[in-house]
Order: sequence, then structure tokens, then C-alpha cells
Amino acid sequence: MFRTVTVGFDGSSESRAAAEWAAREARLRGLPLKIVDVWEPVPELVLQAALPGAETQQQWTERVPREAAEGLRLRHPGVEVITVHLTGDPAEALIGAADSADLMVLGSCGFSGIVGFMVGSVSLAVIAHAERPVVLVRAGEQAADEHRMDLAGVPSAATAFQPVVLGLDTGRPDETLLEFAFDAAARRDASLRVVHAWPEPPTSFYRFQGDAELYDMLARKQATVLTEALRSWRQKFPDVEVTEVSRCGSAAQILVEASREACLVVVGRRSRTRRLGTHIGHVAHAVLHHVEAPVAVVPHG
Repeated sequence: MFRTVTVGFDGSSESRAAAEWAAREARLRGLPLKIVDVWEPVPELVLQAALPGAETQQQWTERVPREAAEGLRLRHPGVEVITVHLTGDPAEALIGAADSADLMVLGSCGFSGIVGFMVGSVSLAVIAHAERPVVLVRAGEQAADEHRMDLAGVPSAATAFQPVVLGLDTGRPDETLLEFAFDAAARRDASLRVVHAWPEPPTSFYRFQGDAELYDMLARKQATVLTEALRSWRQKFPDVEVTEVSRCGSAAQILVEASREACLVVVGRRSRTRRLGTHIGHVAHAVLHHVEAPVAVVPHG
């Protein structure tokens, strides 16, 4: 397999932001950047109705990525940039491209006037079915957004990275997910914030004296489980500063809140197929729609 960081590109502002992020990631990983655009054939009647002399859709889809690649080479010297043109269904083509890459990068846009983000059907299909990690980048994402403010309180790409945030299920801590998050933090020389949420105890606990002590006992037990799940990974990545967050409540809400200041948020997707297709999971779904930072969805067993 030819190792690359691959980005889906259609000329939109969100795909351009994704391409810039992918170029920065390619530099961090020392890999080529592959720009993939997919041309969906236009019905013959539409082609016949086109204005004489006008640029065809296929010519446009070939020219725009080529010009984007030239700009990326100038802004990211040292990163090898490759362009690939595919024909067919966009979702199927991008899923295939994702499965032959180290990771796939896609764009998404924000809702106008509403807190949240819109993840298109193509992006959701790729996230749900790709066998490799998929990163979703927001339109308007800038390099400085991933870094801490400088001493004057101004965003700057010259300062240290903000933390990488990992949402972890301690009941089934997958090594693929943990390795991706620790590696991402190490490459950025960033800290890693590992977030684990556990459910509230039954309401009957609150009806008796001593419930506070019982609650504290449960909290200490959950925190210990998280510490044990990370012990070997701290040893593998001794230079990564790790912060453990173990809280009671909704996993989706706690992870979204903990990700307000992050350079990258990492969540898992269990590779299982249901009757109606692959399931993303409600926590990953919430993060994809409400976290401003780039989000990496890592499939695992």
C-alpha cells in the first residue's frame, strides 16, 4: 500500500480547508498528500443543454484540483502533492480512496446562525464505512486555530499546539484508537486529554444516607480503571503529557465540553455492520456535529 494522507476535494471552501489541514498533517507524518476529486458523470441531456464554448464539468473538476495542488506546493514546501481524478459515485470512490491511505480528510460546513456543523451524506458514508481513520475539518479552519494564543492573546501558528482530546470507553479500550491518539499528540508535541464518562448510578442511591460516600467510591473506581487503561501507553509514549478526565454523566455532552479547546478530537467507531448499514455511534455523531476542532473517527474491532 502506498502510504499517503488523502483528501477529498471538490473546490468548496470546506474542502479547501480540509486540503490545508491534510497538507500540514502530511508534513507531520512525512507522507505525500493525495488530492482526490470525483467526477460524477453528467446525464447526456444536461451535456447537450450546456452553452457552446462553456467549460465542461469534467474540465472544471480537473482544473480546480490541479490549481489547488499548485497552491499547496507553494504554501507547504517539502510536501509531495499528488492529484487523482476518479469517476463514479462520490461516496464509493472516496471510501475506496480512504481504505488505501493512512487517513482520509474531508470537509464540513457550519449551520448559519446555529451552533453546530453540517456533515454531508457523502462524508457520513465515508466515515461509516471506511476501514481507515477519517478526519473531518470545518470550513474556515486555520493553522493558528490548533495552537494556543500568544502572549498578546492573538492566535498564532508559532505557539504550542492545544491538547489532543481522546474519548475513551474504558470497558473496551481499543489499541488502534489509543495508538492513533498518542501518536497524534507526540507528533504535535502536544498534551493528550483522555476523557471517560460513566453513567449515573440508579436514582435509588440518593434515597439513603451515605449515598455521597458511595458516589465517591464509584468515582474513585472509575478513575482507577481509566488510569490502568492508560498505564502501558504512558510507558510507550513517555514524552506525552496525559491528563485524565473521568466524569459521571452523558458521554457525548462531557466529550463535547472537554473538546472546546483542542487541536484534534479523536473518537472511535466500532467496525460492526447492522441490518441497515454501519453504525457510527451516538457519541461520535454528537462530536462530529458540535465540536469545532478537526475530528478523527478511528474504526476498530
